[in-house]
Amino acid sequence: MADFAPWSPAFVADPYPAYADLRARGRVHYFEPTRQWLIPHHADVSALLRDRRLGRTYLHRFTHEEFGRTPPPAAHEPFHTLNDYGMLDLEAPDHTRIRRLVSKAFTPRTVESLVPTVRRLAAELVAGLKDNGGGDLLAEVAEPLPVAVIAEMLGIPPADRALLRPWSADICGMYELNPSEETAACAVRASVEFSAYLRELIAERRTAPGDDLISALIAAHDEEDRLSEQEMISTCVLLLNAGHEATVNTTANGWWTLFRNPAQLAALRADHTLLSTAVEELMRYDTPLQLFERWVLDDIEIEGTLVPRGSELALLFGSANRDPEKFENPDTLDLARADNPHVSFGAGIHYCLGAPLARIELAASFGELLREAPTMRLAAEPEWKAGFVIRGVKELRVEL
Repeated sequence: MADFAPWSPAFVADPYPAYADLRARGRVHYFEPTRQWLIPHHADVSALLRDRRLGRTYLHRFTHEEFGRTPPPAAHEPFHTLNDYGMLDLEAPDHTRIRRLVSKAFTPRTVESLVPTVRRLAAELVAGLKDNGGGDLLAEVAEPLPVAVIAEMLGIPPADRALLRPWSADICGMYELNPSEETAACAVRASVEFSAYLRELIAERRTAPGDDLISALIAAHDEEDRLSEQEMISTCVLLLNAGHEATVNTTANGWWTLFRNPAQLAALRADHTLLSTAVEELMRYDTPLQLFERWVLDDIEIEGTLVPRGSELALLFGSANRDPEKFENPDTLDLARADNPHVSFGAGIHYCLGAPLARIELAASFGELLREAPTMRLAAEPEWKAGFVIRGVKELRVEL
């Protein structure tokens, strides 16, 4: 499987030909370097995301030893404690309890109430880019917008928000395939620092509650829903990480895609009503989350191949979103594409809770740039970050 090379810069820059080869050669492939089964087809990815024989964790049913896995090194414990108590890596009943509580902050009415704030922030950021005659779209618009929105929801003071993105980036490094010891050390340090910061903030909110999500989580009086302090810390970190990583990379990757498809960009500039389908198509065409993992809790069979309990599946979102069995002309960017069941937000019980908010943020930033910077163009070819699982460019230099 030489074409699937997640540590190769050339592969990270364009994994789609390798995905096409994987799909042509079958529905499931064992990848020895990560000891994972690769799943490249849309139908399988979509079905397995909903399959309760799989889980984001196995520790609710088995010990590491019972599951045939080696426990993580003791030195990594701060990262795993932080990660393992977040709802993304929990299964029922803990996942159900935490998601039920947090979902109250993401009701359609609540998300809709954020629209004016999101639009105001997008306008301010684009105005700054415009005043400078251009710059790094990633650092000046794509990153600050979702970070500000989720920090506002959590009640993190503006003066502290510069801390969040570096912590998040270091923690998310552990989600890559076979992370190095250096990556693990950075993630552990960030986990310790971020946890300590939130523990202090939660203590402040206990004595002086505000109109924010942390105060709401503390105030939950129903014993069934109440979170432990660790669950609260892990939930806040997850909301920050998940609440901006995808939006940041969809924005930057999306504009890079538009610059490489000038006819589609011209069509969007001429007709802003395409924006809602354009956002979905940009997420499909070059999804920021290329791979999502699931543990096999009970034996399953995929196209005659037995995948035994204790295995790990790598569901290839990027490949699923380019599957010709599901999408007509999948390698063609079509901003007017109406039928677009991409899997970029996942599916099943772990479907992205913040998907409606992400769509609002993307529509706001793309819309503001289309209106206020209609002549924006690429100033330099971007380089891709080393990561493949969470895939994005290092910067996106533009000029007006």
